[in-house]
Amino acid sequence: MKKRKKRGRRFRHLNQSDRDRIHALLKSGHNQKEIAEILDFDPGTISREISKRKRKNSVYDSTTAQHKAYVKRLNSKYQGMKIEKYLELRRYIIQQLSGKHHRSPDEIAGRLKSLGISPRVGANAIYKWLYSCRGQAYCKYLCAKRYKRKKQKKKKTKREMIPNRVSLQKRPKKGEHGEGDIFVSPTKSGSKRSGAVVCLPSSQLLTGTMIKNKKPATMKQAVKKIISWVFIDDLTLDNGIENRYHEQFGLNTYFADPHSPWQKPHVENNIGLLRRWFIPKRTDLRKVSEEKFQGYLHILNGKWRKSLGYRSAYEVSLERGTIQKTPALGGINTFEKVAFH
Repeated sequence: MKKRKKRGRRFRHLNQSDRDRIHALLKSGHNQKEIAEILDFDPGTISREISKRKRKNSVYDSTTAQHKAYVKRLNSKYQGMKIEKYLELRRYIIQQLSGKHHRSPDEIAGRLKSLGISPRVGANAIYKWLYSCRGQAYCKYLCAKRYKRKKQKKKKTKREMIPNRVSLQKRPKKGEHGEGDIFVSPTKSGSKRSGAVVCLPSSQLLTGTMIKNKKPATMKQAVKKIISWVFIDDLTLDNGIENRYHEQFGLNTYFADPHSPWQKPHVENNIGLLRRWFIPKRTDLRKVSEEKFQGYLHILNGKWRKSLGYRSAYEVSLERGTIQKTPALGGINTFEKVAFH
């Protein structure tokens, strides 16, 4: 029969009860070795406890010892401790947050992990550091520019009737699907200028253009322009009246159910990113030029996505053949090529 390995002594911290017993046993005249045997602790643990937790008059008191232990443990760790410890890591995180690519904490943490760089931290650790007093100065570089998440209210959109609409349920499973939507100027501004966007879920590629109004004829021209440089098999839309001429878009179109934006989540999420990073809600889109808009899309398409294995939409789209060329992408930062020493 195989002999069972002896298990080592289970580690645990001294608590108030243990310290009361140490106090009482010391008063009874027991030495440190005897106390360790009675409490089932290592003699070194008892020795350190008595020498580090005693009062200024060199007398061990259980209440004082418990308070000293509590204070030391309370101050042993703090938010962002690892980032503050490694200055190269801290400098890199700040550089990526404040750089022209507008990297998010999730992008930064995922890229460090995918490249095997050590030491590294997770996205939650970066957020905790940003929300602490040591990193609050850099919260302004986050897309939301907030110190805590804001609860979003669900809003129902007005239902519009589309002639000859085909339900999303009939869309083929295979193929390169696209999702389309628009975002508009606030009603009070009096502006009819909007933004038309198409997203490819397989690569998170975002393409679009600014339109002067939401008329069906304008939307038809915009969609033809948008899909001219990407290869997709069909387009999923909502029930907005701007999609009335969907049969003239030049490709198969399918429609989500009324009031069901979750059926085309990728374009909704990417418009949300566009709003948070560059074009906040209540922005009059007359102030956003086509050149600026294309620059914003270029930045989003160059971001490292967790869903893409921390690659960019451009990289994945080129691999899949949904686009033939793309603007030049920046190389890997020198910091990312080597680990910390």
